[in-house]
Amino acid sequence: MAAKQRQKLTAMETETAAAAEAATATAAIDLIGEDLLHNILSRLTAESCASAACVSRSWNLIINRLLTIPNLTSALSCHPCLQGAVDEAVDKVLARPIRPQFVIASIGPSFDLEEAQCLISDRFSSEIPIITSISCGIFGQDANTNEFEEVQWDTWEDNKAHEDLLNEDEGVLVTVGFLPGLTVDLIPLKKTRGLMTENFVRSIRERSFSRSGSSPMGILLFSDEDIDIKPVLAKLDYAFSSETAIVGDAGSKFVYQNGAAISFYNSRVSSSAAVALLFSRDTGKPPGVGETQFHVMLSTGVSPIGPKYKAVYVKAVSDDNSTRLMATTDEIDFNMDGQTILDPIYNELGDHTHSRTLYVGVTKMRKCTSRHVDANWVFMHEFQMVLRGDYEYLYVHGDGIKSYDSFQFYHANSDLARASCQNVSNKMKLLKQDLNHVTDDHSNSNGSYGVQKKYVFGGMMFACYGRGKLFFGEPNVDASPFLENFPGITFSGTYCNGEIAHGNFSLYENGSKEHSSTRCSLHEFSTVYLVMSYTPPTLPQF
Repeated sequence: MAAKQRQKLTAMETETAAAAEAATATAAIDLIGEDLLHNILSRLTAESCASAACVSRSWNLIINRLLTIPNLTSALSCHPCLQGAVDEAVDKVLARPIRPQFVIASIGPSFDLEEAQCLISDRFSSEIPIITSISCGIFGQDANTNEFEEVQWDTWEDNKAHEDLLNEDEGVLVTVGFLPGLTVDLIPLKKTRGLMTENFVRSIRERSFSRSGSSPMGILLFSDEDIDIKPVLAKLDYAFSSETAIVGDAGSKFVYQNGAAISFYNSRVSSSAAVALLFSRDTGKPPGVGETQFHVMLSTGVSPIGPKYKAVYVKAVSDDNSTRLMATTDEIDFNMDGQTILDPIYNELGDHTHSRTLYVGVTKMRKCTSRHVDANWVFMHEFQMVLRGDYEYLYVHGDGIKSYDSFQFYHANSDLARASCQNVSNKMKLLKQDLNHVTDDHSNSNGSYGVQKKYVFGGMMFACYGRGKLFFGEPNVDASPFLENFPGITFSGTYCNGEIAHGNFSLYENGSKEHSSTRCSLHEFSTVYLVMSYTPPTLPQF
């Protein structure tokens, strides 16, 4: 009995000594100063932060402070194995403290979409919205070299070998975000016998108003490549003002996790035509949390050519999702067939283009309705790819054109796209100057004031898969506006087939006021930029 008591006392003495030693070590570390301790703890991985927060009160305060600052982190991996690529990318994005609100992943066409979703979901909480899609290429910081990479896969359907593009179609891009002052929800657009567009728009509006009492701050949208997203975009454009940033990829395959539910691409039960990440202002945010803002910019890549036409004898062809039509002009009053229409266009272009990069831009006047907005007539501009022309009709991809709609041809133009990228760079420079402006906020009650300094903490990009190195003759032209203005700040993106940006058609007409009321939300041969900035809370000073 005495021996057991001695053993128990020895064990208690050992535990007490260990606890005292740990407390002494913690106290010693705390003596190095808060700034240095902040620097040390900021280098912890996301998984280690939870343990560090339990060490002491001072550590807990610093960790909480680190986890409440805005954070967008991203990494790409071109590992040939899906498991290896996911591990490299996720390990990198979780190498620093972050409290994930959402995860967006893009993978190469040769990887399995559902397997990728499961591998990525295993690394994050089941409550975090996760969207994984197949893209035509990825942009971002390499998980191994920390260098910015532009990875474009050979997805062209022209039976040509493009030596400058990667043929392996392997790679993973993972982007994780925490946006203070905003809540994040995932809203799917269900498809049963048809698109449930009204329910989709209503769900977005109701969720946003329940969160913030106002319209959404932003909507990040991914749509299935096999559906026509234009009517949905028209509804969103009409339902929400230009203050709501709407961007995304209009032509991909995707799966998503929303809470504990995972929607698989081939699942009939949970089949979705599109999915939206909804960002709403958080009216219940705790004290000391500032404001996150979105800034959308667009680099156009098509320029008009030829006269303006009026469509006649229009008929949708359901077999191949196309529309056939004839046309007239102000100078030609007889109905022109497709060959007669296209011959002068191709003669003017010479050898500078291919029918694949030729579009018709259609200006439509349509009556739009929404449950919370009065019905009204609006002008909309849409691009539709030219398929072919014969001695009977002109054929374009998709439907939606009606008789007497006005249209004009547009072709991909690398010189215009490069100049447009420079315009975007200039806009980002002005934004940077504005955000770096420091102002005093004086209190009316006690004369105290706080200093606010806005700053950019991340950005995302959606670029047409037809752009890139083949289009410009060199890499990273599309990424250059952000990289030059905000070096060292997280920036990632994808090549996609249809770029979504909530805006007006004046961007294509050199800012023409005549077209400022004409809406255009789906673009071709363009690059859409989403820049994220943060305004810290005003702190009183005495």
